[in-house]
Amino acid sequence: QVTAGQLREQGNALFQAGDHAAALAAYTQALSLCDAGTEQAVLHRNRAACYLKLEDYAKAEADASKAIEANGQDVKALFRRSQALQKLGRLDQAVSDLQRCLSLEPKNKAFQEALRALGSSVHEKMRTMSCTDSKVEQMFQILLDTQEKDEDKKQKAAQNLIVLAREEAGAEKIFQSDGVRLLTQLLDTAKADLMLAALRTLAGLCSGHRARTAAILAELGAPRLSAVLGVEHEQVSLAACNLLHVMFDSLKEGLQKDFRGKEDAVVLDSSKDLKLLIKHLLELLELEGASAHGRDNALNLLIKVVPRKSLKETNNSLSLWVIDQGLKKILEVGSTVCGAPGSLPVTENSRMSASVLLSKLYDDLKCDAERENFHHLCEDYVRSWFEGQELAGKLRAIQTASCLLQGPAEAGNRVLELEGVMEAVLSLCASVHETHQLVAVEALIHAADKAKRASFITANGVTLLKEIYKHSERDSIRIRALVGLCKLGSAGGTDFSMKQFAEGSTMKLAKQCRKWLCNEAIDTGTRRWAVEGLAYLTFDADVKEELVEDKAALQAMFQLAKSEDRSVLYAVASTLVNCTNSYDHEEPDPQMLELAKYAKQHVPEQHPKDKPEFVKRRVRKLLAAGVVSALSCMVKSENPALTNACRELVSRVFLALVEEAEDRGGVVAQGGGKALIPLSLEGTEVGQTKAAQALAKITITSNPEMAFPGERVYEVVRPLVSLLHLQRTGLENFEGLMALTNLAGISERLRQKILKEKAVPMIEGYMFEEHELIRLAATECMCNMAMSKEVQELFLAEGSDRLKLMVLYSGEEDEKLRRAASGTLAMLTALHPPICKRIPQVTVHWLEILQALLLSPSAELQHRGAVVVMNMVAAEREVAKQLMASEMLEILSVLAKDPDKP
Repeated sequence: QVTAGQLREQGNALFQAGDHAAALAAYTQALSLCDAGTEQAVLHRNRAACYLKLEDYAKAEADASKAIEANGQDVKALFRRSQALQKLGRLDQAVSDLQRCLSLEPKNKAFQEALRALGSSVHEKMRTMSCTDSKVEQMFQILLDTQEKDEDKKQKAAQNLIVLAREEAGAEKIFQSDGVRLLTQLLDTAKADLMLAALRTLAGLCSGHRARTAAILAELGAPRLSAVLGVEHEQVSLAACNLLHVMFDSLKEGLQKDFRGKEDAVVLDSSKDLKLLIKHLLELLELEGASAHGRDNALNLLIKVVPRKSLKETNNSLSLWVIDQGLKKILEVGSTVCGAPGSLPVTENSRMSASVLLSKLYDDLKCDAERENFHHLCEDYVRSWFEGQELAGKLRAIQTASCLLQGPAEAGNRVLELEGVMEAVLSLCASVHETHQLVAVEALIHAADKAKRASFITANGVTLLKEIYKHSERDSIRIRALVGLCKLGSAGGTDFSMKQFAEGSTMKLAKQCRKWLCNEAIDTGTRRWAVEGLAYLTFDADVKEELVEDKAALQAMFQLAKSEDRSVLYAVASTLVNCTNSYDHEEPDPQMLELAKYAKQHVPEQHPKDKPEFVKRRVRKLLAAGVVSALSCMVKSENPALTNACRELVSRVFLALVEEAEDRGGVVAQGGGKALIPLSLEGTEVGQTKAAQALAKITITSNPEMAFPGERVYEVVRPLVSLLHLQRTGLENFEGLMALTNLAGISERLRQKILKEKAVPMIEGYMFEEHELIRLAATECMCNMAMSKEVQELFLAEGSDRLKLMVLYSGEEDEKLRRAASGTLAMLTALHPPICKRIPQVTVHWLEILQALLLSPSAELQHRGAVVVMNMVAAEREVAKQLMASEMLEILSVLAKDPDKP
């Protein structure tokens, strides 16, 4: 039975030896056994010393305070608390504690010196504060002075204000110095540079601070913020969008920083503020005076803040509220026909953004009743434009159907089934008016790949589309008709036996698409449709082969992917997935194939040009044409067109590009490594896994510090750990383990990051895996992780078989496994001597396993065995006796004389 006194002595010895964490554990255990107040006070004081050494200053202050409560004259506790308070930035309280120390021990030199140093720190802080006060005032004076003509001076003042607002102390200073009113004056000047400075400063004030955000929103008012978002100046609108996003985050998540004191005393209900902001955003969508990019920014903001981040959150009330209050307003943007008289100002991306928002809202619904309500609202809106309206109204109805088909397709299909809608689409396809024909042909194309409609369109639409393609004089119309034909022609997917068109037609269509794609005289919006066509036609391997040979077409496609029109992203990604064959395809069971043939069922056939050697050659051609920089550009895009489905396609392409080890260096050099990190952290589960696997392949064959320079290498850890989850495939587990082994061998900080991501239990689990390569990879990974003190402690944990497993694996037949396990033992016995004493206790076979290592034909195994024995002899006299009593001495004597193995 250990007493509190013994534990305290043990803690003191550990503290003297520099093992502060173990000392802390001993004092904590002693506290649980101790009742006496004075004894407890001493233990709290000692724990405060440990916390100071471990740099946990908040806990050091708390423990020292407990010691002082018991005895106000405890000089050591007072001095330790003053050190903790100083580190926490509470200098006035630290001075007060030091003054008490000096009053108790006036001649103590250490206290006198500490007080002198602290006094100068306080003086410096006061000077800085008053200096900051006057600086804030000065900056506002310069910015608001209408007589000030020096533009450089104004720009510097604006920049200083923004930088100051990014730090908590500076932000609080601006806020307390009547900053919000002055920033409002800057906003009201209507000068772009001053408005930008004000918006960026406000974003700093709101970041991560709920109370300040609520106060700023109350003072500025949602209408003013919404109006700034809708201004013509693109940069100002974007800055307003960023400010609103920061405000949403702060109101939703509350306080994220550690300035908790005063905030927690006030309970704030943010839901009213959130709804108020969203209401104004929805009103902006149909406001005629709002600019086109302001409308886009409002849609992008709604996409980010309204739907649930994950389906694990149960509350979808915000989405339901937006559907009730604003679905028709969103459809107003989606149904706008560009260039029609009296239409809302929109950009090329507006309809795509509306489709993405509608799709996200629909996916956020939880039950049939909620979905039915969504359908009814959409159908009512389409009817309001379609029934009893002139041609302009019918166009709006058809445009709405297009918008829904690109978003929540189920709702789009329901709208197409309304009486007369599909007929109107077909009749307007033959219109002589370009705008009308464009709207109708686009609707037909979007309907073509939705299963319910495809048979109806195949029967009625192909002839019509062929007519338009052959006889229309306008490229913009012909190219869309061509895409409709491409969609219908590729209904068989990659199945070589299901050809929709006559031999050679697909190649002709593809050639025409490539021709339009390369024709820079045609506008970007029209050329985008050529890529849409190729996205369908590249299911055919002949088309893939021709496309990768046509370098000009590839370059033109990559240029489009980097252009302003982001709605092309999905089509580019689909084309690349087809060219690299990076979709999932399961090998059919041979027995099932025989059965299908016997039953005269259709059996899909692979195109001869889709064999691995053709795919490998196509990947090389794409790499040479610059596919990586195009993909990296696509990922950077902060745009709703980069949907999760689109991100998944990009991840698939990246995985195909890094399949061959010799290509990986080139992919990293062109920015592929950097682009893969965000892809592996958000998007669909499949997309994240593919991106993580691509990261693993790069980490296995390159130097991780070169491939992911600076802090980026730490961001790679989480995606790699995700590959260890049980639902991943064996190959993904294996590659994840191999990559983590490489990272764990680099630095202690990386090992700590791997520990923090809770990877060690998973790595241990795979050490019991039946598959020998996975088992080996896990053991090698554990070997590198064993350099961490926390992992070494695990091998000594009570009731754990970790050490036993390592000793037994050192005696296995598989030489690579023996090498990894005996390497771990060599490392553990060197770094953590208590393990040496434990080895003889874990298995009776320990001696013969060590002897077998020393007698092995492999010099590497002999070396590892010799290191383990040397460490054990040095660590413990009893263990040394046992070793020398066996044949170990003879074996060592023979090895010591071997001239071939220095």
